[in-house]
Amino acid sequence: MPEAQTSQAGPAVRLLTGFAGFGAGSLNLAISSSVFAASAGPAAPPAVFAGTVAGAWGLALLAGAVMFLARDRLAGGPWARYVLASAAAVHLAAIAFTPVAPAAANLSLTQLSALLLTLMIIASLGWLRRVAVRQRGDLQYRERQPVPTAPAGTGMRPGRLLLAAFAGAVLVAGITTPGLAASTAGQHAVPHGSHGNLGPDDHHRR
Repeated sequence: MPEAQTSQAGPAVRLLTGFAGFGAGSLNLAISSSVFAASAGPAAPPAVFAGTVAGAWGLALLAGAVMFLARDRLAGGPWARYVLASAAAVHLAAIAFTPVAPAAANLSLTQLSALLLTLMIIASLGWLRRVAVRQRGDLQYRERQPVPTAPAGTGMRPGRLLLAAFAGAVLVAGITTPGLAASTAGQHAVPHGSHGNLGPDDHHRR
């Protein structure tokens, strides 16, 4: 990819990273609620621990996405990439070692969606890091030249950025929505369009 196109694609990739963080955070909160719902009553300590960790990680992802989009800075610094890789490994292990049961299969779909979004975050951050390193090298090269060169465009046109943001939002929503629907909260959600609708017998009770 040419340097100008690479630098212009940066804002779109940052938006995609933030959107994926919101989606992954929501999915981890759904996983937490599903774990607690499955262990209703006197929950076993492992289930309580797993649900608490999933909930805390979901909140951390949501807060990290807000900070990343607002300040263009990754919360946790370089260590965040290792934490994200560990989270991806946990999602993969949860999918591989989930018991064969209908409820467990639904939760595996939620885990799979969270895994895909986590990998998307890792890939986007890696791309942004490579671009930043390349731009620093190009800047040092231009500073050593006797005649200043015109800097490449670093911004993205508003129309293209809007289209990229829309495409990224649709992509993240397409991954997040099935995962949320497969969770316990999604299975017990009231279907859209049924809020406030009267049943056949309600007319006769008036």
